[in-house]
Amino acid sequence: MTPRPPSTLASVAAIVLNDVAVFELGVLAEVFGTDRTADGFPAHRFTVCTVDGGPVRTKSGFGVTPQADLGPVAEADLVAVPAHHSRAPVPTPVLDTLRAAAGRGAYVMSVCSGAFVLGAAGLLDDRECTTHWRHAEQLQQLHPRARIRPNSLYVADGNLLTSAGTAAGIDACLYLVRQVYGSAVATRLARRMVVPPHRDGGQAQYVETPIPSTPEAPTLEPVLEWLMGHLARPVTVDQLAARAGMSSRTFARRFRAETGTTPHDWLTGQRVLLARRLLEETRLSVEEVADQAGFGEAATLRHHFTRRVGATPNGYRSTFRERAPA
Repeated sequence: MTPRPPSTLASVAAIVLNDVAVFELGVLAEVFGTDRTADGFPAHRFTVCTVDGGPVRTKSGFGVTPQADLGPVAEADLVAVPAHHSRAPVPTPVLDTLRAAAGRGAYVMSVCSGAFVLGAAGLLDDRECTTHWRHAEQLQQLHPRARIRPNSLYVADGNLLTSAGTAAGIDACLYLVRQVYGSAVATRLARRMVVPPHRDGGQAQYVETPIPSTPEAPTLEPVLEWLMGHLARPVTVDQLAARAGMSSRTFARRFRAETGTTPHDWLTGQRVLLARRLLEETRLSVEEVADQAGFGEAATLRHHFTRRVGATPNGYRSTFRERAPA
């Protein structure tokens, strides 16, 4: 029988190897290594581990001094491997430690090319996974049994979580926080980090990669912030363009450049997120949720909710309440 994943992320261990990518390690530290308990966030014991407890070098040239060797990994609820050189050999103790963590049911996560470490441990065999698009072909060649989804921001397969490059690690971390602690905590954390709470694009665990932002695209943050506060209100692209001081065509082009999707798709995704939160945290009827989330009718909510989440609103509410922490 496969062990159930932990119901908390109280203990998080990041396994760091030579040539670790600084940003990807920083993502893990920002989400799980920053003490926000004074603001009501869950507590995490975040430990940076190396094979022997000694310092390692980063891709940027400076060193990282860890807090421990691999010992804390044995008790961690989440074991995470940030990006490092995809062709570098992985020490045997690291592989053994990862296999043991996965075997006891802990969450095991990689950021970007950290997937190569999980692959070397045999954890990607016959599992859905992803990595940075530049490394996807190489990962597939090295691990032909892995079911790689190169167009995904992140992929969750049971207790295994893999993410694409750089900022996709944030999406994956927030996904995991949402699964364990619920939408309210994940959304508050995203707001604190000034990032989208969820970049949706299909099923929640298979999020399509957005089109990269372009340097010439001005920020649409004021418009997006206004939208987030008025999700229940009917709104057109023309109205949003006017608020941004652009023509409708320019607004649509720059919206896609900055968010990776169309205004309608982005707005639908945020409304689905709001509906999820209402289903999780209130006893509103599906009809009332549909109205407050901006869908107007329950049938419209069910259509978009089922397409994006993979469950009906009632089914999602039932499932979430069964797994929600007390």
